[in-house]
Amino acid sequence: MISSLHGRVLTAAGNSVVIEVGGVGFHVNTTPAFALASRAGHEVSAHTTLVVREDSLTLFGFATRDELDVFDLLIGVTGVGPKSALGVLSALSPDQIAEAVQRDDDAVFRKVSGIGPKTAKLITVSLAGKLIATAAPSRATPVVSGGAAESVLAALTGLGWSERVAAEAVDETIAGASDIEAASVPTLLRLTLARLGPAQQHGRAR
Repeated sequence: MISSLHGRVLTAAGNSVVIEVGGVGFHVNTTPAFALASRAGHEVSAHTTLVVREDSLTLFGFATRDELDVFDLLIGVTGVGPKSALGVLSALSPDQIAEAVQRDDDAVFRKVSGIGPKTAKLITVSLAGKLIATAAPSRATPVVSGGAAESVLAALTGLGWSERVAAEAVDETIAGASDIEAASVPTLLRLTLARLGPAQQHGRAR
């Protein structure tokens, strides 16, 4: 089982990245936020799981361990395949998923492409008691709230930026963005990366 990868990004587009490790390029299916934050030629780390089927071996990767854990739980739900689970994590953060399950709010999952009413209800029933939404952080870091902001922060920290630098950049970006821009993960991530700009390497955790 391939549980993690760390290497140089060869390509990144859409919902996938190719990470070179030891001269071998691994094609990793991931969220749009992770793919957008991955830059060709830069190093990246991903928490991964290999989904084995009779006719395929497919690698899925995420910026955080929480995302991977939720992905593994989702594909265990009847009617939820890897692509649908990835779709859920592309639209919702692990905390949002946990909160929806705790509230038995299947409407949240019905909004995800490929998830019908019956499957959405199965998600809330099957994951009940298996997920816990984390409380608001008490550490002295800039405030980042909302699904898009949380997803962008997770992508940036997973790619190596320190949490403080990433959170400050996300907060500053949201302050100058429209409501539509702030609600879109790809757009918010693109704007935040632009704000980090040429000094991005200096903000990375060592």
